[in-house]
Amino acid sequence: MRQESSETKRSLYRIGELSRLTGISPRTIDYYTGMGLLTPVQRSSGNYRLYDDETLERIRRIEMLKAQKFTLEEIKENFAALHRATPNEQVSKQLAELQTQLTQIERQVKELEPVLDTLKPQQAKKLFSVITPQTAACVEALLLLLNKSNLM
Repeated sequence: MRQESSETKRSLYRIGELSRLTGISPRTIDYYTGMGLLTPVQRSSGNYRLYDDETLERIRRIEMLKAQKFTLEEIKENFAALHRATPNEQVSKQLAELQTQLTQIERQVKELEPVLDTLKPQQAKKLFSVITPQTAACVEALLLLLNKSNLM
């Protein structure tokens, strides 16, 4: 049962509709709510929890991060970091996103370690000669960003 909030004319969803729209079970939505990953925006007159469009996006983000093998606790920490964004919210949000991507890259590198160990020395040298300049440039750019954000 989709409802419209009177104050801002936004769509509000009960758990069943949220479940249909996202493809995850109502039980999972309850679990995410209990963990603090989701927060209902209000309660209906029948005391049903109501969620908004932002919750739909948040569920999609949770499912995407889970597909990338992040634990729910890591996802919760990521959301908490985004929520703590201070003066320059855009920079803070982007840095949190970069941290998520770096964690994913770390996981992928660890998955590649057994393959890298089987490379012949010439293959490894060629691979690292291509990867190293790009990695160094990324690290340098991140350090510059971090230094700028610390100055703000």
